[in-house]
Amino acid sequence: MKDKLIRSEAEWRAELTDEQYRVTREGATERPFTGRYVNCKQDGVYRCVCCGQELFASDTKYDSGSGWPSFTRPAGEEAVATRRDTSHGMIRDEVVCAKCDAHLGHVFPDGPGPERLRFCINSAALDLNSDNDGDAGEG
Repeated sequence: MKDKLIRSEAEWRAELTDEQYRVTREGATERPFTGRYVNCKQDGVYRCVCCGQELFASDTKYDSGSGWPSFTRPAGEEAVATRRDTSHGMIRDEVVCAKCDAHLGHVFPDGPGPERLRFCINSAALDLNSDNDGDAGEG
């Protein structure tokens, strides 16, 4: 992506809640089954909470049983990027926003459909722009 959004840590801290900052800027993970979008069924577009980049469409969301919102694919080829994560004694593929490098979650090769991918994403990294334009909670 050619137009990267770069902000100082102070600017990110001023714009995000504590949990959003911990997840997106420090790579933390919210506790399973606690995120606002885990059980959300509303139609719309999930965007990066940091920069507004379109990340996932609601029609690619499914219940993986993992405790985090799961998607079969990103909204477009340039929506997200992946990088190797060797933290916590594991080897995983971290998913980040391609525009602002926000940590979103991880992608695993155990999803449904032809891609067989499960994008396991923290609710705290997402903002749902709902077709209903109301509260995007449990829906």
